[in-house]
Amino acid sequence: MKRLAFLFPLVLTLLTRPAAAQVYTASDPLAHTYSIVARDPQTGDLAVAVQSHWFSVGTSVSWAEAGVGAVATQSFTNKSFGPRGLALLKSGKSAQQALDELLRTDEGRDVRQVAIIDNQGRVATHTGSKCIDMAGHQQGAQFSVQANMMLTNTVPAAMAKAYEQNTKLPFAERVVAALEAAQAAGGDIRGRQSAALLVVRATPGAGVWEDRAIDLRVDDAAEPLKELARLLRLHRAYEHMNAGDLAVEKNDVPGAIREYEAAEKLFPQNLEMKYWHAISLANKQQVPQAIKLLGPIFRQDANWRTLTQRLPKVGLLTVSATELKQILAAK
Repeated sequence: MKRLAFLFPLVLTLLTRPAAAQVYTASDPLAHTYSIVARDPQTGDLAVAVQSHWFSVGTSVSWAEAGVGAVATQSFTNKSFGPRGLALLKSGKSAQQALDELLRTDEGRDVRQVAIIDNQGRVATHTGSKCIDMAGHQQGAQFSVQANMMLTNTVPAAMAKAYEQNTKLPFAERVVAALEAAQAAGGDIRGRQSAALLVVRATPGAGVWEDRAIDLRVDDAAEPLKELARLLRLHRAYEHMNAGDLAVEKNDVPGAIREYEAAEKLFPQNLEMKYWHAISLANKQQVPQAIKLLGPIFRQDANWRTLTQRLPKVGLLTVSATELKQILAAK
């Protein structure tokens, strides 16, 4: 009875505490993390990339729209800052004006970390005074890097240096290099779990499906940045595959072979890339070379042999009946 009497005042205090004292809610993910927002000075493309010890960080932190800008919202994450920030940019506000408006109406501003870049490359960044150490950010020419709950205070500087020094890399690979530098500098004090990379076009395309140049997520992995880099290489390989398919449509067989070979070099273990390279060789009357490639593929998975039987009907394999029989007999 005495114990209950002791607890009652404490419970009453908790129940009557003003709601404004709560600066985050159960719906606000605790995405303590490091990220980068950037604009490619060559193309105008926009990117946001992130890694965290949090499941599926890309669904919370990273937001971007073609021709508009990119937003990274983290720490005690206010997800609404993503779509609202982009809407403010779209209305004509600068990155700083958009950020000021978001923070003005947010009672949890002290625990937020936010970075915004607009379509002109202007950046605005906020690290709340109550973000968990080590926390900070660094801005550069058309980019901003930001981090909180890091093992060391050197992460933002390491990210900025990596991004600035890797100008010879393609834009997406340059952004990932900044994330890798953050991890090398100690990264998240809790470890790592997920990562994401989003790149949107400088200007909107004919349809929204054309606006995202790269959209990759690693929701749960022991080494998410390694997996993100692998997916980016695979993305590049399939860019060559798509170019090869386009060359086939235009009856440019030599062009298709070049593109399929480039894809195969990036991922030599991928059966599909080897397969279409072989089919292109067959269509260029190089059947013996095609059979040499197709034999190991058929041995690993007989379904590719079945698919080959169906290609002449739709004009994707233009060989004689005798050559087709030779191809299907490949071992």
